[in-house]
Amino acid sequence: MQRSTKIVATLGPASSDPETLKRVLGAGVDVVRMNFSHGTAADHLARADAVREIARSLGITVGIMCDLQGPKIRIGKFESGEIHLENGARFTLDASCSLGNSERVGLDYKELPSDVKTRDVLLLDDGRIVLDVVQVDGPEIVTVVRHGGTLSNNKGINRQGGGLTAPALTAKDMEDIRTAASMNADFLAVSFPKSGADIYMARELMRAAGGRAFVIAKIERAEAIHALEEILTATDGIMVARGDLAVEVGDAAVPALQKRMIRQAREKNKLTITATQMMESMIANPVPTRAEVSDVANAVLDGTDAVMLSAETASGKYPVQTVEAMARICLEAEKSDDLELDREFLNRVFTRVDQSIAMAALFTAFHLKVKCIAALTQSGSTALWMSRLNCGVPIYALTPEINTRYRLSLFRDVYPLMIQHFTTDRDALLREAEDSLKAHGVVADGDLIVLTIGEPIGKAGGTNTMKIVRVGEHRVA
Repeated sequence: MQRSTKIVATLGPASSDPETLKRVLGAGVDVVRMNFSHGTAADHLARADAVREIARSLGITVGIMCDLQGPKIRIGKFESGEIHLENGARFTLDASCSLGNSERVGLDYKELPSDVKTRDVLLLDDGRIVLDVVQVDGPEIVTVVRHGGTLSNNKGINRQGGGLTAPALTAKDMEDIRTAASMNADFLAVSFPKSGADIYMARELMRAAGGRAFVIAKIERAEAIHALEEILTATDGIMVARGDLAVEVGDAAVPALQKRMIRQAREKNKLTITATQMMESMIANPVPTRAEVSDVANAVLDGTDAVMLSAETASGKYPVQTVEAMARICLEAEKSDDLELDREFLNRVFTRVDQSIAMAALFTAFHLKVKCIAALTQSGSTALWMSRLNCGVPIYALTPEINTRYRLSLFRDVYPLMIQHFTTDRDALLREAEDSLKAHGVVADGDLIVLTIGEPIGKAGGTNTMKIVRVGEHRVA
């Protein structure tokens, strides 16, 4: 059984030496994530080159995602590096302060005093520290500590309920988009978008720099939940970024939001990635907790395209074992996923010929129990539509376009294969498709497959034909 759900792994110090990187990729990674919050452009470019070289040597397809840092809404530094806050103590966030102490600390985000008001609740260090705002006076935000603890340099700040006005794209992000374009990244993840306009801007900047990456909106602000429909319209996919989102909307709200976001994205033919703390304990331990196993499995059952590892592979002790464990969990969860394709077709309206062909291929493959679906595609759209519904049959996307091949690496249930060219001779193209599937051990002579193609051949978005083919006979069954 092949794994349908894709794995995204973040690269970092723990996974960047050539031997470890080779083992991590070989363990089942489909997409690597470059976290632009850390490292230099040169670091990321070197890692991208290493990933592509190793993937070629292993004969696998591995996409590259560049994850923008976004606005830094953080406190400044302390004279002593850290302090301890007692419950009930007064503590001031001061935009004019340089080095902090036990009574006040500076702000990297100088506009914060304009964004908050009395009775707001501020959450620091992923919600570990809770401050109640009692007064805002010029550059100073005076608070009373509700939940104290140790607070160290440069910890993040969230306002409960959201509402901070920092723009999604900073000057650093704009420069990083140019870096992503120069490495020909396959996916660009935009941090803290509040609206569809943030996504449109990121896409335009990427196109202006010569890049063709799919844009992924990271849903981590409360405002993004309210604007989810317009963000989904603007983006190619979303990341359910549960860390900052949980701080803003409350951790208890996140599981239901995760299910809702994945469902809405799939209904709109968008990609989904579920992220944050999926295998957190494996940063220091060689096996996951039972809760983490359930978390990953539930994301798979929700229908996510991919599950993501962050610090587990970037800085953890067991990056290879973490990927192996996640792959095992995904496979087991997929075995228990009930197939109810007929019900999924109810109340669906298909307004495009190519989308209708994709749905017909799924329906036919499901009922005929064919060996696979083979989608000859240039843009990847047909494979994307097919991957939104589970028919229990693997989808092989055959494309002559290198960029399309790597973007397909994130699609659930889809396995990209290269063909040499889209000849205008239909019979020759079908033979090449069969030969490619046979060469990769997918099918053998006599197997029944469903094949989709566009005629005239070579026109992107023109899939208009479905064939039921018995391999080796080159005729309609």
